[in-house]
Amino acid sequence: MTKYILRRLFYMIPVLMGVSLIIFLLFNLIAGDPTAVLLGKNATARQMAELREQLGLNKSLFAQYLDVLKSAFTFDFGRSWATKQEITYMIKQGAYPSLCLTIPAFVISTVLSLLISLVVAFYRGKGIDLFIRFMCIAGMSISALAYILAFQYFFAFKMGWFEISGFEYGFPDFIPYIALPAIIWILLSLGPDVRFFRTVILDEIYQDYVRTARAKGLSEISILLKHVLRNAMIPIITYVVIQIPYLILGALLLESFFSIPGLGGITLNALNSSDFPVIKAMAILSSVIYIVFSLVSDVLYTFADPRVKLK
Repeated sequence: MTKYILRRLFYMIPVLMGVSLIIFLLFNLIAGDPTAVLLGKNATARQMAELREQLGLNKSLFAQYLDVLKSAFTFDFGRSWATKQEITYMIKQGAYPSLCLTIPAFVISTVLSLLISLVVAFYRGKGIDLFIRFMCIAGMSISALAYILAFQYFFAFKMGWFEISGFEYGFPDFIPYIALPAIIWILLSLGPDVRFFRTVILDEIYQDYVRTARAKGLSEISILLKHVLRNAMIPIITYVVIQIPYLILGALLLESFFSIPGLGGITLNALNSSDFPVIKAMAILSSVIYIVFSLVSDVLYTFADPRVKLK
């Protein structure tokens, strides 16, 4: 396993080089001249030339690409064009509110979805199964914006049960501010999570080894928890672990509507202000995290199923 992990870490180098090249091409060639965006359509050629020099855009394309590639390995992303702050500092500041919101909501929604999936798999084809499937589809059919606006109006504004916006640093001061967006996150996640987990579990229930276990006299609950769930863990681990990078990047809509100063809000502000260094930094950061957690998911497979060998 150690050799496999080291080899995968080594493979990250060419992958990051390729990702950095794609990001560079997208933002520096296809997106056009950023100085025209920053200065507006009435900018003179001299003003644009001076701004290019300030931003380092007068360097050769190869030199600019090397700067992007360097940032992917050193996490030194320079300064924001809009706020003039160091982007690394902005990411550190935004990571705390984002993680305070996303980690509890993600853990609760995942555990709750798995428990509900086990229940509907146990009562498959019966009334409770049909009802929960109907609720999942109905919940998925409603826009996230509808949840946010309705919950803010009724539970925060009208009833005053939750804070409607803002954030306080430090535990437990942030809890009143992340409670309502966390509830919305959980409701938005339950539908797709329950449907996926239920499908995976049912695929295992109809396997031959389950019929053999029933023939030996094992109870349905014992079969479900000891055999079916364990064999279903590979796709479940993949599904869960691949979502983790998005937790670190925050929940863009929730943070925006609830004025939580997380990474989602930083990304949205950068998009609105054409702050390309911040956008590039978030794109590179998401790529690095995704690559790392794809390796984590492969390693977790061996714990879930000893038959899996990493080579």
